[in-house]
Amino acid sequence: MISDNYIQTFQLESSSIRGRIIRLGSELEDILTAHNYPDSIANLTAETITLCALLSAMLKYDGIFTLQAQGDGQVKMVVSDTTSQGIIRGCASYNKEGFIEGEIEVNALSYIKYLGKAHLAFTVDQGKNTERYQGIVELKGKNMSECVQHYFIQSEQIDTGIRMAIGKFEGKWRAGAIMLQQMPEDHDIKSMDKNNTHEDDWRRAMTLQESCKDKELLSPDLDGDDLLFRLFHDEGVRVYERKELSRGCRCDHKRVEGILQGMSADDIEHMAVEEKIEITCEFCNKTYTFEKDSFLRKIEK
Repeated sequence: MISDNYIQTFQLESSSIRGRIIRLGSELEDILTAHNYPDSIANLTAETITLCALLSAMLKYDGIFTLQAQGDGQVKMVVSDTTSQGIIRGCASYNKEGFIEGEIEVNALSYIKYLGKAHLAFTVDQGKNTERYQGIVELKGKNMSECVQHYFIQSEQIDTGIRMAIGKFEGKWRAGAIMLQQMPEDHDIKSMDKNNTHEDDWRRAMTLQESCKDKELLSPDLDGDDLLFRLFHDEGVRVYERKELSRGCRCDHKRVEGILQGMSADDIEHMAVEEKIEITCEFCNKTYTFEKDSFLRKIEK
């Protein structure tokens, strides 16, 4: 059976170009259908989830990598995180009552417009004993993938190209993407490279990447290895071990209870409806129910 949710690193043997391919199917479908988003919001959320997992594969970390966009448009926030074990989740915050959806474009990555003026934040959190890293950039471009490409080219001085497709395949949400990066060159090799072969290698690889069709990225019947060989067989493709991705949420009853116990009695009273408090996790849409009086007694103690 072809693996449906994974990320895989590969190398083009003829050049110093490293790549990653990601395929998301059943796990992405389950994340999005739990929220019943409008198609454009689901598309934007899927793009964020895919990019988050893709970028996390570049890092050596033990914790959580988060990709979050916040803006002043109809969508206030879209966020995803990926743990070092490959657990993914994502969600969006938008005005459900006043949301106006434009024309739906098949497999389009143009729904960034719903964020308005926005910024994109990358965060690596490895726990209490390690300093948290965060980078923030203005969200510019036609889509989030383009913004990430600009960040690496301008801020990290790393040529980066991302080819992504998001959409429904036979009625179910799927995503696929290939990211190529020109690895840093040895100075002595670069100085001897009078024919600019590295630039030629990069242009050729980008041309081959762009020839990939949306259907090829989304089809559950085309394995990633076969797709990479189809695109880059002349370059010599070396693939590495796949990392399986699965959806999951870190919310639980005890954690939500701890949040409530830190609130004031007035806040508890305000939240209660018919003597009960209900809190719904934005990521997984699971609702936790608590008795109001029991929390008031705990606060009084």
